[in-house]
Amino acid sequence: MSESNATYTQIHIQLIFAVKFRDALIQTNWKEELYKYVTGIIQNNNHKLICINGMPDHVHILIGLRPSQSISSLVNEIKSNSSKFINEKRFLPIRFEWQKGYGAFSYGKSQLSDVINYIKNQERHHHKKSFKEEYLEFLNKFEVEFNEEYIFNDLL
Repeated sequence: MSESNATYTQIHIQLIFAVKFRDALIQTNWKEELYKYVTGIIQNNNHKLICINGMPDHVHILIGLRPSQSISSLVNEIKSNSSKFINEKRFLPIRFEWQKGYGAFSYGKSQLSDVINYIKNQERHHHKKSFKEEYLEFLNKFEVEFNEEYIFNDLL
């Protein structure tokens, strides 16, 4: 590639998505295997995994995004392939599905250590607030317009 065609980016995105109906299905004994599988999907798409963690009902993923793939395409691939992985491994006696939709929030490099710390400390953080409270807080903090009626519509 000639230097005039080089593309340089620094795009940091935190992805957040939940288990369908926000059921607490991600279990401690296999969540690390799930996180490694998701890491592989991200790396195979030439993005950089920075941090991944979550709770039994949702996951947070911080990545360095390459602009060659849309966020929605990447999330689609993560959710569909990881659901298939969980179901093929028979980690659960029921069919596993992710809730429709996701959150994607961007950060500057100077904010990364705080975001990493936040993601790593999910268990402690969620002693104080639910996933729904946390997610609404993100939407408000980032000034994302939303209709609360449709945020968790898998529950209807």
